[in-house]
Amino acid sequence: MTRRAQAALAAVFLTAPLLAAPAAAQDSPAAPVPQIAAEAPAAAQPEAPAAPALAMPHSSAPAPAVPVPDADVLPPADPLTRQEELAQTARDAAAKALKFLRDGGPSIWAIAALSVITLALILWKIWRLALIGAWSRGKAGRAVEAFERGDTGTALAIVKGRIGIRSRVVAAALTALAALPEDRAREETARVAKLHLGSAATGLGALELIATIAPLLGLLGTVLGMIAAFQALQAAGARADPALLAGGIWEALLTTAAGMAVAIPASAALTWFEAVISRIRRDIEDSSTRLFVAAAPAELKLAAE
Repeated sequence: MTRRAQAALAAVFLTAPLLAAPAAAQDSPAAPVPQIAAEAPAAAQPEAPAAPALAMPHSSAPAPAVPVPDADVLPPADPLTRQEELAQTARDAAAKALKFLRDGGPSIWAIAALSVITLALILWKIWRLALIGAWSRGKAGRAVEAFERGDTGTALAIVKGRIGIRSRVVAAALTALAALPEDRAREETARVAKLHLGSAATGLGALELIATIAPLLGLLGTVLGMIAAFQALQAAGARADPALLAGGIWEALLTTAAGMAVAIPASAALTWFEAVISRIRRDIEDSSTRLFVAAAPAELKLAAE
């Protein structure tokens, strides 16, 4: 019995390590199992030979840059023709003139109207003086010379039907000398000369008025602009900007410059037209005097008889 117990005890001691090994194996982590990579090539398939790479010629110069068209950049426009350039210039000038009128205020509009009237008067006056022969005095002079030679019919034929102011006065004087006494002929000649000289001076009063009031309108616009500028400066108070005052002043001075720009050509044209009419008056007086002096001896001879 004792032997059996000892044998059983020995068997327990021998089997205990074997029973503890599986439990330890379960508690310890399992060793990693090597896996075959999926990307590894299969052994059965032979590798294809790689294609030979093409050798590119080596160059030290950089490759030329290829321009990439930009969607926002417009292609260059075609060159403008002469008519298109003139039209563009006219549009730019009109835009500048309109801005000038807006900046100048109400006075500048009145001055602009005066400038149009002045230009129309000057052109009309030049045409009118040319029509009445202001720069032509050949026919009247030849008629006076013919009368001084005693050829009254030829003298009257030279100036008859002419529209020049000198020719008309000479024709009226010849007709009056032939039909009226000397004193009445002088009065008739003076009447006709005054009538035509007055007609030649038409429009000069308007030019004189424009030359006088255009600078005054400019000064009025400047004063009004200065008042508005200082009112704006006062309204700004402590936040006043000197640029605001400077802008109001230069805008106000535009009217003064515009008024002078209208008055100077008007005054110059007025002086020129007055000089032309004064020369016409001198020529008429000279021709009339020569006619009456040439007719006096015959009348004296008749009185002596």
